[in-house]
Order: sequence, then C-alpha cells, then structure tokens
Amino acid sequence: MAARGASLTIAAMNTLTSSCAAPSGEGATPPLPCIAVLATGGTIAGAAADATNTSGYQAGVVGVEQLLSVVPALSTVARIAPEQIASVDSKDMTMPLWTTLVQRINTLLATDGIDGVVVTHGTDTLEETAYLLHLTVKSDKPVVLTAAMRPASALSADGPLNLLNAVTVAAHAGSRGQGVLVAFNNKLHSARDVVKTSTYAVDAFQSPEIGALGWVQDGRVEFQRAVVRPHTLATEFVIGPKWPHVEIVASYAGVSRIAVDALVAAGVRGIVVAGTGNGSIHVSMQQALADAASQGVAVVRSSRVGSGHVMRNGAAADDALGFVSAGSLNPYKARVLLMLALAAGGTGPVALQKTFDTY
Repeated sequence: MAARGASLTIAAMNTLTSSCAAPSGEGATPPLPCIAVLATGGTIAGAAADATNTSGYQAGVVGVEQLLSVVPALSTVARIAPEQIASVDSKDMTMPLWTTLVQRINTLLATDGIDGVVVTHGTDTLEETAYLLHLTVKSDKPVVLTAAMRPASALSADGPLNLLNAVTVAAHAGSRGQGVLVAFNNKLHSARDVVKTSTYAVDAFQSPEIGALGWVQDGRVEFQRAVVRPHTLATEFVIGPKWPHVEIVASYAGVSRIAVDALVAAGVRGIVVAGTGNGSIHVSMQQALADAASQGVAVVRSSRVGSGHVMRNGAAADDALGFVSAGSLNPYKARVLLMLALAAGGTGPVALQKTFDTY
C-alpha cells in the first residue's frame, strides 16, 4: 500500500501542475478555484450493455477522465485536477483504501494550489466514508462526496449533474469550515447526518433526524444551517497503521448469544449492536454483551430504526452493564467512530461515552 500511495502522489502532483496552472501575465483573469476530483469507482462510474438497465451493471469501470468529459460545464466552475484513487464497487470498501483516501486528501489540502476536494464514490458505503473523512481530514477546505444511483451508461444518468453540483459546492467560499459534505440530488448534507434511505430512487440520501444543510442548483449554493459538532481540525483522530477490530451485531426476536461469543473469541476490541427501538437488546444478547464488556470489549448501543436518538439508560442499565450509547449515529457510523476512538487510546465506557456525546 505504501508503494501505491507514493506513485499516486507523483502522478497527482504532475496532474496539478498541468491542470491547475493559473493564468499569468499582466491583465490575467483571476483563476477559478482548483478542485481535486478523486475517483474511487461506484455506480457513478458504472456501465451496462443496455441503457435501460439500471441494476445489472458493473460498477467502477468508467475512469475519472471520462466522467469529467461528459460535464463540460465544469470548466466554468473550477480548474480540475483529476486522480483515480480506486475503481471499486463501494460495497467492497476496505480499511486500507480508507487509509489511502484520507492520507491523499490531507496531502492535497495541505497544498496551496488546491482549494477543495471532490470524491466520487459508490452509494452503498458513502455515508461511512463521508463520516470517516469528517473526523480525520485535517483542513477547513471543502471536501464534498458525491455519487449516483444510475450508472453512467443509463438513460437519465444522475451522475453528471451530481458531479457538477459537488464541484460547485467545493468551489464555493461558504463551504469552507463546514466539515465534509455530501452533494446529492441538489441537496447538501453533513457527513455526520446523511444516510442512504432508498435502494433505487435518485433522492436516495437524506438527513432524517435534522434535515439537509442546504441546497445547490443552477450554480447557486445556499447553506440553511451550520454544523455544530466538532469535525476535521477540531478532532483528535488520525489514521494510524492499524484499525481496531470492531464488528456489528443486530438484536431481533429470538436472537441468541452465538454471534457475540464468537466475536469475543475472535478477539474483537469493540461491538456495536443495532438494537430494536431505542437501542433495546434481547435479554440473551444483552447478557452476552455484558459478558463481553466485562472482558474489556467496548460495547456501543445503536438502533436499527432509521432515525432518532438512542438515549443513555444511566445507572439502571448502561452504567451497570458497561455499555455506551451511540446517540443519533446509526450502527455503521457508530462503528467508524468507535474504531477511531479505540485507535486514539479511548478505553472504558466513561471515556467512550464522552467521545460519542462530543462527535
């Protein structure tokens, strides 16, 4: 992975030199912002043999240069520095790829010539990647993720407009300091709040608990609220060489303790439970999780419900059992935060609860 990261750096710096060179000389027009577009694959880069096929396609087969070529209006918004980071279906996202992406974005944003970053991504795990970046990018420059629900080969493909809007947002001065954003179907979402809510609709991404941050349309960007919780430069999280092993289990009618016991035996450092309702857990699984917590495994209660908060139960339950509440984070984002917290040295339910209450 280190060798691949080094080659990407050299290639990208060459691209920056050619793609983001500002006009010079007396009377030169002030340059447009320079936005790095990092492609990782996904449906936005997918293709099928039939233009009417929006499900039986191969993700990640269209390169970044081709993605950009079908959106000529980008040249009126920003100077573009394209880079192909990966070509994967986002269901197959990996921790090493997350590490590469975070490190690459931080390197680019530390460069004076880069004003923001857009990441094209698959929709399946976009909310997880976005939240990871929200907590680990070390710059106040805009970082915007976008994607598509229809492949590039489809009739009425939604990727080109989403890409144009994402670059527009990344080039907008008001996006600075907002943390990592998701631009999708004309709406702007905070990486912490956004979730995928449909398997097929082009408005698949929503922020169910508190709504979108704003919108982008026809070149206009408007933020209707600001991000309150700490992010990017205000976090203590960094990407290290190793990721703590954290898994997710679900509670449901008749669930046993088999999965929890197997994970503990495998040496996991943390377990997030997708509980029912307000993060409630079947008695059999709750006992298994309490046993895990007594052995030093971090246990976080989230919910399988699509929105709402998991309230901390206090001394009557969570304190006695050694559990942590995920608040409004869904199980997948709770896993991201728990991995980062454990990697940063967070141990014990008190310290971890403070982390979840903060971020």
